[in-house]
Amino acid sequence: MGRVMLFAWMSIAAVMVVIGLIRLAPVDPLDWNTQPEFSEDKTFRGGVFRVVRAGPDGLARFDLVASAAPRTKLLAGSVEDGLATYVTRTKFLGFPDYTTARQDGDLLKVYARLRFGRSDLGVNGARIADWLSKMGIQAMPEPTPGE
Repeated sequence: MGRVMLFAWMSIAAVMVVIGLIRLAPVDPLDWNTQPEFSEDKTFRGGVFRVVRAGPDGLARFDLVASAAPRTKLLAGSVEDGLATYVTRTKFLGFPDYTTARQDGDLLKVYARLRFGRSDLGVNGARIADWLSKMGIQAMPEPTPGE
């Protein structure tokens, strides 16, 4: 019985250490406040690219919605810079997801991705679809990753 309890406590301690490392992992805003070139919507295992016609004030409107979202804060950039990155953390474990939005003429290009793990289980796509709908923009239906 003593070994089982020791194993249980060691397992709990290991989980707490991992959660602590995830929550407290250092973040260099310059690493995340960037966006690859893309011109069309794409869904991948760790996130999404979305390109929408939002008008010249798209990033400003996106900033209002993102800034009001729960557990979301601006990490780097600004509307004035034309590029802004937000970090949204999960409710219980605090896993970070990063969303970078860039104004490109009348287009708003949004790149949402996870930091830890291999799959976001569609969370980033759903979040971006919700944020765009709050801006009055109908996003494309969410395809299954790999389609």
